[in-house]
Amino acid sequence: MKPSKQRTALITIAGVWMLAAILLFSATAAFAQNQKGKDIYSQLSLFTEVLQKLKQYYVTDLNDEDLIKAAIIGMLGDTDPHTTYFTAEEFKDFTTSTKGAFGGLGIQIDKIGDYVTVVSPIEGTPAYRMGITAGDKIIKVDGKNVVGFSTDEAIKHMRGDVGTQVTITISRPGIAEPMDFTIIREIIKIKSVPYFFKLDNGVGYIRITQFNENTTPELREALTGLESQNIRGLILDLRSNPGGLLDQAVDTVNEFIGKDKLVVETKGRIPSSNRQHYTRHSTRARNYPIVVLINEASASASEIFAGSLQDWDKALVMGRTSFGKGSVQQLFPLVNGNGIKVTTSYYYIKSGRCIHKMLNDKLLKGKEVSEEEKKEDEAKSHEHIYYTVNGRKVYGGGGITPDIDIQSDLLSNFGIELRRKNAFFNFTVDYLVDHPNYNVPIDFRVDDSMLSSFLTFVQNQNISYTAADLDSTTSFIRSTLKSEFLRKKYGDNEAYKATIDQDKQLQAAIDLFDKYTTMEEMFAHAAR
Repeated sequence: MKPSKQRTALITIAGVWMLAAILLFSATAAFAQNQKGKDIYSQLSLFTEVLQKLKQYYVTDLNDEDLIKAAIIGMLGDTDPHTTYFTAEEFKDFTTSTKGAFGGLGIQIDKIGDYVTVVSPIEGTPAYRMGITAGDKIIKVDGKNVVGFSTDEAIKHMRGDVGTQVTITISRPGIAEPMDFTIIREIIKIKSVPYFFKLDNGVGYIRITQFNENTTPELREALTGLESQNIRGLILDLRSNPGGLLDQAVDTVNEFIGKDKLVVETKGRIPSSNRQHYTRHSTRARNYPIVVLINEASASASEIFAGSLQDWDKALVMGRTSFGKGSVQQLFPLVNGNGIKVTTSYYYIKSGRCIHKMLNDKLLKGKEVSEEEKKEDEAKSHEHIYYTVNGRKVYGGGGITPDIDIQSDLLSNFGIELRRKNAFFNFTVDYLVDHPNYNVPIDFRVDDSMLSSFLTFVQNQNISYTAADLDSTTSFIRSTLKSEFLRKKYGDNEAYKATIDQDKQLQAAIDLFDKYTTMEEMFAHAAR
């Protein structure tokens, strides 16, 4: 081994020693007793001996960095699925995703066939201003061919420092020659609240997709806009919200329950992990009824939000029991630019419920969980009874159990196949290329002629279906086609509104406001 490589290996090994020493010396007395006779130095000596033998005798040359990385990943993998190791690039990407902004172009993309394709330009961004449109296929970035690249690979080439330029080459349906767009990268805000509007029955609707550093101001803007329209109630949609920043969860709960109220506390093994998080701001009273929608993919900060409004009797929770990701991670940068994310505590909300579902750790690590185990886990969660501030019963043991359980509609296999092959998006792109002067009114309807054209398109894409498939899916097809056409003309907000009639859980929430006018009436209904 070259001297420089030897020095690198020794420094890396020393770093591993230090990390292992910190982890092991901070263990409890009980852990130390169980590990009696297993001296830390003898264990590290064993590790070093194995590494040396491997380097000396293995059949091919081995890379020091790869070996140490594998050892670290193996060590962290023996904990829980949320304790992970990042390379320097991964660590940077992870921290960027929670900041809510990055230097980019402003396009939503997806992989369609071999091509990274523009799904939608984001209004007000450089790409939007330069006329990049849905359906454009990105074939080069700064002259580099990206056909066949994954979306993540393409994003790495397109993102960069704010103020720098990038040239992307586009293949556009209906245009023979590729087109070059030279774009100056700007800060692209990741919308946490992409949709809010007043429904036909006078109830406000707000969709929260994640909790990043923009969530609280975006929520306040949405509330101000809706309350200026004199809404008589509010639906907060947190379905499939994976969570995000804890302080944003607390601050958004603050908007509904006022100042100096306990939202959540963290409890861990070391004293610094034990903290209570209270609301800090005086806010206006919101006395209209509120419903929070959650599902099996609502996790972490979204569970704190939903569970807290439930605990403080500020909202009725509807949908399906949430995911149960109630563990807290802390990011630790390492000396070489890499980093680790370590689970340090669990979340407990006002009623005393622990959000974390231990069974999920097993699932996320790829271990099999039988249906019997799932049923037992669900039954156990209902054995733990807690109470809201006004004495309503709520259940703990992992995840947030809704006050009213509503299942979502399942798509037919035909509907799934249409989505999987991007039939709706591709049809609307082709249709508007073939009909450049086609007018899309705000009250656009998919008539029988357009439905017939779509089904012909589907057949040409080798997607087969039966008469029964069509009977069960026609309403979904009309709604989704309408949504895609409206997106091209009026943007995401109008496109999203067009899908409401196909959303069983949201319709159930809307119907609740048509039957009951106060929060107390809704609570009484849920308790029956």
